[in-house]
Amino acid sequence: MKKDKTPRELKQVSPENKRKKIRGVALDWTMLNIGVLMLAIGVFLFKGPNNFATGGVSGIAIIIARYTVDTVPFLTQSVLNFILNGLLLILGFIFLGKGCTFKTAYCSIMYTLEMYAMEWIFRACGTEFINGYTLTNQKFLEFVYAMLLTGISTAILFNCRASSGGTDIVALIIKKYAKMDIGKAMVATDLIIAASTFIIFDVTTGLFSILGLFFKSFLVDGVIESIGKSKFVTIITSTPELITPFIIEGLHRSYTSYKATGGYSGEEKTVLLTVCNRREALKLKLKIHATDSAAFVILTDTNEILGKGFRPSF
Repeated sequence: MKKDKTPRELKQVSPENKRKKIRGVALDWTMLNIGVLMLAIGVFLFKGPNNFATGGVSGIAIIIARYTVDTVPFLTQSVLNFILNGLLLILGFIFLGKGCTFKTAYCSIMYTLEMYAMEWIFRACGTEFINGYTLTNQKFLEFVYAMLLTGISTAILFNCRASSGGTDIVALIIKKYAKMDIGKAMVATDLIIAASTFIIFDVTTGLFSILGLFFKSFLVDGVIESIGKSKFVTIITSTPELITPFIIEGLHRSYTSYKATGGYSGEEKTVLLTVCNRREALKLKLKIHATDSAAFVILTDTNEILGKGFRPSF
């Protein structure tokens, strides 16, 4: 007589799934650190020297540093970022929970340390970026790189269920409770900061800052959509037994199946539904072509999948 599995046995995770989970966590933290580094480089080398205050704590720090750099030298952009982020992290812990807040705290600390390290390196080299030194005399070129680096890095952090802190926390709270796209939430929180550059700096800087705010919001939405894009696969087949083992054992995914009848042929078919990432979808497509070339396959792009094996919502 076959012995039923105990609850503990049912909960056991296969070695392959454990390895997959470890790889996922390692990739998540690797991308997190890449995103923070890109953000620090974008702000320190391009946004700060040109006063592109497109919002966020970095924008506030750029504005305040204009008045403190001579009178209170220790209040540099990195120090101001640290102070403001600390206050907003408390807000994030209350509304977003400890999971998101822990990653955000890590990103804030790393971002501040990397900014401070770059300040120290450039001071040691005799170059004061905080006093308005720019890499080139092409302001628009530096604007493009500032927005690309900060926009892509922000999208990477959001995709890892984190942020660089600051007003990104406010944007995540608005996204969570108002069901708003993250790009629109960023515009809502940062518009006043960007608009203030007209008064504090000059019209040209103000126009760049406003343009950068909208450019960054669209870029963040676009990158997040691209990163989170997966495939919803519909397979109509007469021989599901040739395909289902590969979905389970080869892709380590599950599927839903039901019987259907062809409207033209009247034949009974099996419809298989599964979701997977783009790399897995390519493997599945090639497998179906090799084992059941008569199968009818529909692959649909999905911008976001929430649930076990994919990504939980905030």
